Amino acid sequence: MEKTRFEKQLEFIVEIDKMTHVLRRTLLTDCSRRENDAEHSWHIGVMAMILREYAEPGVDVARVVQMCLVHDLIEIYAGDTFAFDKQANLDKTQREKAAADRLYALLPVEQGTELRALWEEFDAEQTKDARYAAAMDHLQPFIHNCVTGGHTWKEGEVTRAQVLERMRIVREATPALWPYVEKNIEKGVSAGLIRE
Repeated sequence: MEKTRFEKQLEFIVEIDKMTHVLRRTLLTDCSRRENDAEHSWHIGVMAMILREYAEPGVDVARVVQMCLVHDLIEIYAGDTFAFDKQANLDKTQREKAAADRLYALLPVEQGTELRALWEEFDAEQTKDARYAAAMDHLQPFIHNCVTGGHTWKEGEVTRAQVLERMRIVREATPALWPYVEKNIEKGVSAGLIRE
C-alpha cells in the first residue's frame, strides 16, 4: 500500500533526527565534547542571520538559512568528512550523491526535489546565496578552532596553506570578515596551532 503524503513526511522527519548522532571533528566552544551535524547546521543558520550585513547585496538570507539547515542532511548516510582529510575527500562526492538519492526519496517528490536542489546549489557554491551559506559553513568551525586552542587544526596537523584555501570562500563571499580570519590564521601559526 502506497504511503500517504504525511506518512512520507513523518518518515523523513524521524530519519533526519539521526543528524544528532553524526559527530564532527569540531569541539563545542566549551571543549566538553564534539559537536554533531544538527548543532553545526543550526549554528550556521543563526550565523547567516546575525552576519547578514556582511553578505553580498542581493543575498536572500531566508533562503540561505534553508540551505544551512539542509546542507549536511546527507551525512546521515555519507558520514561527516573532515575538511582536511585528503583521503576521505577522494570519494566524498560519490558517497554524498548516493546518500542524497536515498534520503530525498523518502519525501513526496516535489519536496524531495526542492530540498535536494538546495543541497546541490549549496554544494556547487555558484550563486550568491550558496556562496554566503558556504562562507558561514567554513567560518563556524574556524571560530570554534579559535576558541578551542586550535583543536582540529592540531589534530589534523593542518598547514597555513590548507586553512587559507579552506577559508577562500569567506574572503570572496564576505570580504569584510577576512581581516578576522587573516589575523587568527597568523595567531594560530604563531601559537603552533597551524603548521607553517
